[in-house]
Amino acid sequence: MNNIETLIKGVGDLNIELSEIQVNNFIKYKDLLKEWNKKINITAITEDDEIDIKHFLDSLTPVTTGLLDKNIKLIDIGTGGGFPGLPLKIYNEELNVTLLDSLNKRITFLKEVIDTLGLDNIEAIHGRAEELGRDEKHREQYDISISRAVASLNTLSEYCMPFVKVGGHFISMKGPDVEDELKDAEKAIKTLGGKLVKVESIKIPQSDIVHSLIIIEKIKETPTKYPRSGGKPKKNPL
Repeated sequence: MNNIETLIKGVGDLNIELSEIQVNNFIKYKDLLKEWNKKINITAITEDDEIDIKHFLDSLTPVTTGLLDKNIKLIDIGTGGGFPGLPLKIYNEELNVTLLDSLNKRITFLKEVIDTLGLDNIEAIHGRAEELGRDEKHREQYDISISRAVASLNTLSEYCMPFVKVGGHFISMKGPDVEDELKDAEKAIKTLGGKLVKVESIKIPQSDIVHSLIIIEKIKETPTKYPRSGGKPKKNPL
Protein backbone atom coordinates (compact mmCIF):
# COMPACT_ATOMS: atom_id res chain seq x y z
CA MET A 1 0.00 0.00 0.00
CA ASN A 2 1.22 3.49 -0.77
CA ASN A 3 2.32 5.80 2.00
CA ILE A 4 0.34 9.04 2.22
CA GLU A 5 1.61 10.24 5.60
CA THR A 6 2.91 13.42 3.97
CA LEU A 7 -0.57 14.22 2.65
CA ILE A 8 -2.21 13.55 6.03
CA LYS A 9 0.30 15.82 7.80
CA GLY A 10 0.06 18.49 5.12
CA VAL A 11 -3.70 18.98 5.06
CA GLY A 12 -3.54 20.24 8.64
CA ASP A 13 -1.44 23.16 7.42
CA LEU A 14 -4.30 24.04 5.05
CA ASN A 15 -6.73 23.88 8.02
CA ILE A 16 -8.64 20.98 6.49
CA GLU A 17 -9.15 17.37 7.53
CA LEU A 18 -9.58 14.16 5.58
CA SER A 19 -11.97 11.40 6.59
CA GLU A 20 -10.96 7.75 6.45
CA ILE A 21 -12.91 7.37 3.20
CA GLN A 22 -11.09 10.35 1.67
CA VAL A 23 -7.71 9.00 2.78
CA ASN A 24 -8.52 5.65 1.19
CA ASN A 25 -9.59 7.39 -2.02
CA PHE A 26 -6.27 9.23 -2.21
CA ILE A 27 -4.46 5.91 -1.70
CA LYS A 28 -6.44 4.29 -4.54
CA TYR A 29 -5.84 7.34 -6.74
CA LYS A 30 -2.10 7.16 -6.13
CA ASP A 31 -2.04 3.40 -6.82
CA LEU A 32 -3.75 3.93 -10.18
CA LEU A 33 -1.56 6.91 -11.03
CA LYS A 34 1.63 4.92 -10.50
CA GLU A 35 0.25 1.85 -12.27
CA TRP A 36 -0.94 3.76 -15.35
CA ASN A 37 2.19 5.88 -15.46
CA LYS A 38 4.13 2.76 -16.44
CA LYS A 39 1.97 2.52 -19.57
CA ILE A 40 1.42 6.16 -20.55
CA ASN A 41 3.14 9.37 -19.57
CA ILE A 42 0.88 10.99 -16.98
CA THR A 43 3.45 12.49 -14.62
CA ALA A 44 7.19 12.65 -14.10
CA ILE A 45 6.53 12.70 -10.35
CA THR A 46 6.41 9.12 -9.06
CA GLU A 47 7.74 9.13 -5.46
CA ASP A 48 5.09 8.90 -2.72
CA ASP A 49 6.10 12.09 -0.89
CA GLU A 50 6.48 14.02 -4.13
CA ILE A 51 3.02 12.97 -5.34
CA ASP A 52 1.56 14.01 -1.97
CA ILE A 53 3.20 17.43 -2.11
CA LYS A 54 3.38 18.40 -5.77
CA HIS A 55 0.09 16.86 -6.89
CA PHE A 56 -2.28 16.25 -3.97
CA LEU A 57 -1.45 19.08 -1.55
CA ASP A 58 -0.83 21.58 -4.34
CA SER A 59 -4.21 20.66 -5.84
CA LEU A 60 -5.93 21.27 -2.50
CA THR A 61 -4.50 24.78 -1.98
CA PRO A 62 -7.43 26.49 -3.80
CA VAL A 63 -9.63 25.41 -0.87
CA THR A 64 -8.02 28.31 1.04
CA THR A 65 -9.65 30.86 -1.31
CA GLY A 66 -13.10 30.18 0.18
CA LEU A 67 -14.57 29.92 -3.32
CA LEU A 68 -14.97 26.13 -3.25
CA ASP A 69 -16.99 25.76 -0.07
CA LYS A 70 -20.40 25.56 -1.69
CA ASN A 71 -22.05 23.13 -4.08
CA ILE A 72 -20.50 24.74 -7.15
CA LYS A 73 -19.89 23.69 -10.73
CA LEU A 74 -16.19 23.53 -11.60
CA ILE A 75 -14.25 22.77 -14.76
CA ASP A 76 -10.54 21.87 -14.70
CA ILE A 77 -8.90 22.88 -17.99
CA GLY A 78 -5.92 20.80 -19.14
CA THR A 79 -6.35 18.51 -16.16
CA GLY A 80 -3.62 16.02 -17.15
CA GLY A 81 -3.59 13.39 -14.42
CA GLY A 82 -6.63 15.00 -12.78
CA PHE A 83 -4.96 17.94 -11.07
CA PRO A 84 -6.37 19.91 -9.36
CA GLY A 85 -9.95 18.77 -10.11
CA LEU A 86 -9.87 15.22 -8.76
CA PRO A 87 -8.24 15.98 -5.38
CA LEU A 88 -10.70 18.86 -4.94
CA LYS A 89 -13.59 16.48 -5.67
CA ILE A 90 -12.25 13.84 -3.27
CA TYR A 91 -12.08 16.51 -0.57
CA ASN A 92 -15.46 18.11 -1.32
CA GLU A 93 -17.82 15.52 -2.77
CA GLU A 94 -20.53 18.16 -3.24
CA LEU A 95 -18.58 19.77 -6.07
CA ASN A 96 -19.86 19.15 -9.59
CA VAL A 97 -16.63 18.64 -11.55
CA THR A 98 -15.71 18.42 -15.23
CA LEU A 99 -12.17 17.34 -16.10
CA LEU A 100 -11.07 18.44 -19.58
CA ASP A 101 -7.97 17.22 -21.40
CA SER A 102 -6.93 17.00 -25.03
CA LEU A 103 -5.23 13.58 -24.66
CA ASN A 104 -7.72 10.72 -24.80
CA LYS A 105 -5.42 8.26 -23.00
CA ARG A 106 -5.45 10.51 -19.95
CA ILE A 107 -9.25 10.69 -20.08
CA THR A 108 -9.41 6.88 -20.11
CA PHE A 109 -7.20 6.87 -17.00
CA LEU A 110 -9.34 9.49 -15.27
CA LYS A 111 -12.53 7.56 -15.98
CA GLU A 112 -11.04 4.49 -14.34
CA VAL A 113 -10.10 6.54 -11.26
CA ILE A 114 -13.63 8.00 -11.07
CA ASP A 115 -15.18 4.52 -11.39
CA THR A 116 -12.81 2.94 -8.86
CA LEU A 117 -13.47 5.68 -6.31
CA GLY A 118 -17.22 5.58 -6.97
CA LEU A 119 -17.48 9.34 -7.39
CA ASP A 120 -20.72 10.98 -8.53
CA ASN A 121 -21.22 14.30 -10.34
CA ILE A 122 -17.83 14.23 -12.02
CA GLU A 123 -16.99 13.57 -15.65
CA ALA A 124 -13.82 13.43 -17.73
CA ILE A 125 -14.12 14.87 -21.23
CA HIS A 126 -11.76 14.54 -24.18
CA GLY A 127 -11.57 17.83 -26.06
CA ARG A 128 -9.86 21.14 -26.66
CA ALA A 129 -10.74 24.18 -24.59
CA GLU A 130 -10.87 26.45 -27.64
CA GLU A 131 -13.63 24.26 -29.12
CA LEU A 132 -15.58 23.35 -25.98
CA GLY A 133 -15.56 26.99 -24.87
CA ARG A 134 -17.79 27.78 -27.85
CA ASP A 135 -20.22 24.93 -27.09
CA GLU A 136 -23.42 26.23 -25.46
CA LYS A 137 -23.48 23.19 -23.14
CA HIS A 138 -20.26 24.46 -21.56
CA ARG A 139 -19.90 28.15 -22.42
CA GLU A 140 -20.51 30.33 -19.36
CA GLN A 141 -21.98 27.37 -17.47
CA TYR A 142 -19.45 27.10 -14.61
CA ASP A 143 -18.96 28.87 -11.28
CA ILE A 144 -15.23 28.13 -11.35
CA SER A 145 -12.81 27.46 -14.17
CA ILE A 146 -9.46 26.34 -12.80
CA SER A 147 -6.19 25.42 -14.44
CA ARG A 148 -2.76 24.23 -13.39
CA ALA A 149 -1.76 23.89 -17.04
CA VAL A 150 1.59 25.20 -18.22
CA ALA A 151 0.76 28.16 -20.46
CA SER A 152 1.06 31.92 -20.18
CA LEU A 153 -1.76 33.66 -18.32
CA ASN A 154 -2.95 35.60 -21.38
CA THR A 155 -3.30 32.31 -23.29
CA LEU A 156 -4.87 30.48 -20.34
CA SER A 157 -7.37 33.29 -19.85
CA GLU A 158 -8.70 32.83 -23.38
CA TYR A 159 -9.00 29.07 -22.82
CA CYS A 160 -10.62 29.33 -19.40
CA MET A 161 -12.68 32.53 -19.12
CA PRO A 162 -15.35 31.58 -21.71
CA PHE A 163 -16.45 28.69 -19.47
CA VAL A 164 -17.17 30.95 -16.49
CA LYS A 165 -20.62 32.43 -15.87
CA VAL A 166 -20.84 36.12 -14.94
CA GLY A 167 -20.19 36.36 -11.20
CA GLY A 168 -17.99 33.26 -11.25
CA HIS A 169 -14.21 33.01 -11.09
CA PHE A 170 -11.20 31.77 -13.03
CA ILE A 171 -8.41 30.49 -10.77
CA SER A 172 -4.99 30.13 -12.37
CA MET A 173 -2.45 28.11 -10.39
CA LYS A 174 1.02 29.48 -11.03
CA GLY A 175 4.56 29.61 -9.67
CA PRO A 176 5.85 32.31 -7.32
CA ASP A 177 6.77 34.99 -9.86
CA VAL A 178 3.65 36.20 -11.65
CA GLU A 179 4.12 39.98 -11.95
CA ASP A 180 5.24 39.94 -15.59
CA GLU A 181 2.52 37.46 -16.58
CA LEU A 182 -0.13 39.58 -14.91
CA LYS A 183 1.07 42.66 -16.74
CA ASP A 184 1.09 40.82 -20.08
CA ALA A 185 -2.39 39.43 -19.41
CA GLU A 186 -4.11 42.70 -18.43
CA LYS A 187 -5.60 43.22 -21.88
CA ALA A 188 -6.72 39.59 -22.24
CA ILE A 189 -8.42 39.54 -18.85
CA LYS A 190 -10.33 42.75 -19.57
CA THR A 191 -11.22 41.77 -23.16
CA LEU A 192 -12.61 38.41 -22.02
CA GLY A 193 -14.85 39.95 -19.35
CA GLY A 194 -12.64 39.48 -16.32
CA LYS A 195 -11.31 41.54 -13.46
CA LEU A 196 -8.31 40.61 -11.31
CA VAL A 197 -9.48 40.16 -7.74
CA LYS A 198 -6.27 39.14 -5.98
CA VAL A 199 -3.17 37.02 -6.08
CA GLU A 200 -2.69 34.68 -3.14
CA SER A 201 0.84 33.51 -2.43
CA ILE A 202 0.68 30.12 -0.75
CA LYS A 203 3.31 27.74 0.58
CA ILE A 204 2.63 24.11 -0.29
CA PRO A 205 2.61 22.21 3.02
CA GLN A 206 5.51 19.89 3.87
CA SER A 207 7.74 21.73 1.39
CA ASP A 208 9.47 25.04 0.72
CA ILE A 209 7.59 25.48 -2.58
CA VAL A 210 5.63 28.72 -2.93
CA HIS A 211 2.91 29.00 -5.54
CA SER A 212 0.45 31.69 -6.57
CA LEU A 213 -3.30 31.50 -6.95
CA ILE A 214 -4.45 34.18 -9.40
CA ILE A 215 -8.16 34.85 -8.86
CA ILE A 216 -10.08 36.57 -11.65
CA GLU A 217 -13.78 37.42 -11.40
CA LYS A 218 -16.03 37.28 -14.46
CA ILE A 219 -17.81 40.64 -14.49
CA LYS A 220 -19.30 40.55 -17.99
CA GLU A 221 -19.94 38.04 -20.76
CA THR A 222 -17.07 36.99 -22.99
CA PRO A 223 -17.43 38.36 -26.55
CA THR A 224 -18.69 35.64 -28.92
CA LYS A 225 -15.53 35.63 -31.04
CA TYR A 226 -13.55 34.17 -28.13
CA PRO A 227 -12.01 31.68 -27.70
CA ARG A 228 -10.39 31.82 -31.13
CA SER A 229 -9.75 28.50 -32.89
CA GLY A 230 -6.76 27.13 -34.76
CA GLY A 231 -4.31 27.50 -31.90
CA LYS A 232 -4.49 31.31 -32.00
CA PRO A 233 -4.70 31.79 -28.21
CA LYS A 234 -1.24 30.24 -27.95
CA LYS A 235 0.32 31.49 -31.18
CA ASN A 236 -1.01 35.03 -30.94
CA PRO A 237 -2.11 35.79 -27.34
CA LEU A 238 -4.39 38.74 -26.68
